[in-house]
Amino acid sequence: MLKLKVCGMRNSNNILELIKVQPNFIGFIFHENSPRNVTTFPDVKIPETIYKAGVFVNQKEDFIAKKSVEFKLDYIQLHGNETPSFCQEMRQKKYKIIKAFNISENFDFKQLQAYEAFCDYFLFDAFGKNAGGNGITFNWKLIENYSGQVPFLLSGGIDETMVKQIKDMEHPQFAGVDINSGFEIEPGLKNIQKIKLFSDELQG
Repeated sequence: MLKLKVCGMRNSNNILELIKVQPNFIGFIFHENSPRNVTTFPDVKIPETIYKAGVFVNQKEDFIAKKSVEFKLDYIQLHGNETPSFCQEMRQKKYKIIKAFNISENFDFKQLQAYEAFCDYFLFDAFGKNAGGNGITFNWKLIENYSGQVPFLLSGGIDETMVKQIKDMEHPQFAGVDINSGFEIEPGLKNIQKIKLFSDELQG
């Protein structure tokens, strides 16, 4: 069963509706340059069956710790140029880690070996002007070059038209998808009906 992560959430009513779809992860973005940046926890109770992931871009440890407590995060997603040693430090502090990488034709998958011991998931995203939420898809065939053991989530411009391509992917470490801008009414506000149809098709 493929996992579904819905990122860039911040509106309480929107999150309440999303909870009914039962995604595996809800993502909150803590990045001032993002139009989906969130500063206060939405007034909503998220069930323990849905993991809360915080997205950070080259942030210091004390900021990550503050938001992790405030939002009761289950995972931290590191979406910048964080080093393997930084991931190791965070893992030693008992954080569960999703490490994102922007994939292009020149990406060297061998560099992931240094991260493997400290990450629960990798996230493979497209290159764009922002750290994420660019609505751009990369060449998924490049993932065939990944031979590591850490499961990965696929991200970058995914929308409801891509279900067949996603289900056809046969990589042994493919764990699920991370969706964001492809399902938005506006930044930070999702079309929940579209997400439900996508989720149903994905699991069908």
